[in-house]
Amino acid sequence: MRVDFYQLSRDPAELVLPKLAQGTLAAGERLLVVSEDADQLERIGEALWTRLPETFLANGLAGGEHDARQPILLSHAAEPANGARYLALADGVWRDMPEGCDAAERVFLLFPPQRIDDARGAWRMLGAREGVERKYWRQEGGKWLQGP
Repeated sequence: MRVDFYQLSRDPAELVLPKLAQGTLAAGERLLVVSEDADQLERIGEALWTRLPETFLANGLAGGEHDARQPILLSHAAEPANGARYLALADGVWRDMPEGCDAAERVFLLFPPQRIDDARGAWRMLGAREGVERKYWRQEGGKWLQGP
């Protein structure tokens, strides 16, 4: 599993997620976006439809009858009802997929400055797991730079 840590210093998750989602779909994968904050999920859903002028990214809120068909599913829980192997943790809170679900192939942990201690804890915890590749990204002048 690859885990990408995105430290959000300039843009909130709803502005970052459309590009990550676009890349996920281009790779032929589905995405599960998780946040405990219902307002954040609403903003993310709207941004997925409207943020990229060249396209819209179809998505739906978990709990509907068509969850399994959604290329991007927005949820309060890390339960990929759409079969996603890519997971975006938009609220900066680390969570594993529940037992019985296929393991995530790739996880995007987007965290704001106030969650940096939680992200550091997740970084250390994941470093002790076998088969986990970690990458750290930070915003600098509108670009994403990989860094220590």
